[in-house]
Amino acid sequence: MTPDDLRAAAWQRLLALDPLLPAWHEPPAGCGATFTAADDSGRLTGVATCDHWTGEPGSMSLTWGAAHRFSLRPSVAGQDIGGALDQLITKWQEHLAGIEEVKDADSAAVVTWPSRDVEGIRALLAHGLAPLAVIAARTARSALPPFGRADGITIRRAGPADLDAVTDLGLDLVRYDAYFGEVMERPHTEEGLRRDCEGLLAGPAPWAWLAERDGVPVGLVVTEPPETAQWIAPLTGLSPVAYLQQGIVRTAERASGIGADLVAHCHAELDAAGIAITLLHYSQANPLSVPFWSQQGYRPLWTTWEARPALNLR
Repeated sequence: MTPDDLRAAAWQRLLALDPLLPAWHEPPAGCGATFTAADDSGRLTGVATCDHWTGEPGSMSLTWGAAHRFSLRPSVAGQDIGGALDQLITKWQEHLAGIEEVKDADSAAVVTWPSRDVEGIRALLAHGLAPLAVIAARTARSALPPFGRADGITIRRAGPADLDAVTDLGLDLVRYDAYFGEVMERPHTEEGLRRDCEGLLAGPAPWAWLAERDGVPVGLVVTEPPETAQWIAPLTGLSPVAYLQQGIVRTAERASGIGADLVAHCHAELDAAGIAITLLHYSQANPLSVPFWSQQGYRPLWTTWEARPALNLR
């Protein structure tokens, strides 16, 4: 069996587990290192590449994770999925041991694993990886729980005049998510967030909606349309793809129905625009996000497992 044959078999297996996954996802060339796993008979059971990433100083990408990220891209097939993944991670750890940036406290070893592929979880845990984030998916016109507009709340599309409010709500989201280990506020985060929001709101009909009470913004949903969500689109087989980038309600207004109303309003717009599937990230340890997004029709598609710093991979 060639590596390409192995990858094809691996993706066929995954599609049987989760039809929302892509039929094929070409791994990046990465650092050039390739790892393989085999069963007792020598038959190929796994192949993986490694990708090294270091954030540019001042980049907003540094807000969404460690400054140095080392990602394993595994494909496994055969009768012993956990055993094959264990072999690949062991070889990956040996490869990383010789890289200086792995010792940096601001580093992470990352494996993004299909959420429904439970056969690999023990291997991930055994190597010191923890489930930090989930990429969740909601298909078009999914059933939602009954909702009604929260008392005294209006929802409207955000525009350029809302830059301060959208930036402020986005910063609230970063600061809350920072409790759970993946997101971190950097010295440049507020400036970068404001710059990104300015670009987002400059269009004629931004995919951003504010909830207001007496004219004061208390909640926000921001979504990337397909043309700017291309970076995450390969993680699903459906198209077109939107990415729900931000969803936040002020602390004092939570549990009032505002969040559900915002999401319902957003998805009515996305359904009308012909969006087939919407993806988003939430922190696995977040006690608010996990139940909330599940109630809004989202379910786990991929789980990001990390060891921080990367030196903690074992």
